[in-house]
Amino acid sequence: MFETKFVVVVRDDLAVWQKLNVTAFLATGIASAKVEIIGENYRDAANNVYYPMSVQPIIVLCADAETLAKIQQRALNRDVSSSLYVEEMFATGHDTANREVFSKFSPDNANVVGIAFHTDRKTADKISKGARMHP
Repeated sequence: MFETKFVVVVRDDLAVWQKLNVTAFLATGIASAKVEIIGENYRDAANNVYYPMSVQPIIVLCADAETLAKIQQRALNRDVSSSLYVEEMFATGHDTANREVFSKFSPDNANVVGIAFHTDRKTADKISKGARMHP
């Protein structure tokens, strides 16, 4: 059992490709900031080497827009760093444009479509309250 949780919450009304895209981007944000959760390289029976992955499961949840806004606020209130994806980022084509559009929003007006965080289990459960397991 892990003492921490790696949580991704995506908005429940997104298209499947959007949910997958947001989940992938958010997970890379956490992995880059929390290098201690990344394990060793994988090696198959033919001795091919593959990149390492998270040493713990990533919990993928879903929630409506209102609940996502509350989750973002709970993370901010608890000083839990997170990765955040806003809806307007779907219309951009690269990282610089993503940063530009992201900078136009504050927690009060962001169209959050996904958030990810890694923190102790109890705090993670409090922050993600209202979200449900992704079907």
